[in-house]
Amino acid sequence: QVQLVESGGGLVQPGGSLRLSCTALGNIFSIYAMAWFRQAPGKQRELVAAITSSGKTNVKDSVKGRFTISRDKNTVYLQMNSLKPEDTAVYYCNADPDPDRLTAGVLWGQGTQVTVST
Repeated sequence: QVQLVESGGGLVQPGGSLRLSCTALGNIFSIYAMAWFRQAPGKQRELVAAITSSGKTNVKDSVKGRFTISRDKNTVYLQMNSLKPEDTAVYYCNADPDPDRLTAGVLWGQGTQVTVST
């Protein structure tokens, strides 16, 4: 069984930064593709950024230049800079055994709240 453990959410002022982390723990024998999704109140869950085992990325247009996804083995990071109120959402870590996947995978974390507000 594989579990995704997230950390790093919180409250930040507009223009501030946060770094989210997520580690895949358990019976893992390969490098997984990993991603971050988010869901704001009343909206559908959306892909923020994804990264394959080889480092290929897929980043949502509205966060390009502000958010950076990176990884170290089966830990994925989301560095979020220049945060805006519209970035407020619950952020979910996602992973899949397909190492080249750049869309939603089968594993989900519990979610971490990011709130951008004065």
